[in-house]
Amino acid sequence: MAATSGTSSSRPAKRPRGAPAARPGPRAKRSAERRDAILAAALDEFAARGFAAARLDDVARRAKVAKGTIYLHFADKEALFEELIRIELGPVVAALEQASHAQLPFRAIAAQLIEVFVRGIFETRRKDVIRLVITEGPRFPKLAEFYYRQIISPVMGTIREVLKRAVDRGELANDALVRFPQLLAAPGIVAIVWNGLFDRFEPLDVRALLQAHFEVLLGHRSAS
Repeated sequence: MAATSGTSSSRPAKRPRGAPAARPGPRAKRSAERRDAILAAALDEFAARGFAAARLDDVARRAKVAKGTIYLHFADKEALFEELIRIELGPVVAALEQASHAQLPFRAIAAQLIEVFVRGIFETRRKDVIRLVITEGPRFPKLAEFYYRQIISPVMGTIREVLKRAVDRGELANDALVRFPQLLAAPGIVAIVWNGLFDRFEPLDVRALLQAHFEVLLGHRSAS
């Protein structure tokens, strides 16, 4: 009996079902806040200087932490950038997956995709992460590969499933978009590049651009 009692007492107590999770202690909270500050500072530095030129010393200064604190959370600059990709764009992948599960006509899903891009990417700092991958990816192929596996591959898989359903329903005339879903993303990439280069000369109405793109792909909506 004593052995049994000792074994059971050494196990952590289970949280009752429905009970709220324990709140993090002050130390864990401060650590999480420093980590968030480092990520925010890194995005600012990467966006301002580019990934190659950005220095962890400057990230630490901007985040108001010691440089060594960065290494408590991230192995190196590449790991820091990979985490930026994950936390910034992971929610967008989830939103696209959620939209793809809706049993809606393709035009309705397309409207949702436009809003996900405009509100979830273009009107946020996420567009800076994508721009950095576009500009720095050729020089840092491991980062490009990480972005492809974490973001591009699951998004393309999700979009293909949506497009296949649209073909099966007769909403698309052929399977060209299934074979080349990159065609759907093309105006988004154009918008991000244009914004970085020419926005101060000729601002782009991104929502209208995407809507026009889908009209070209799908044809004008017939009058009801």
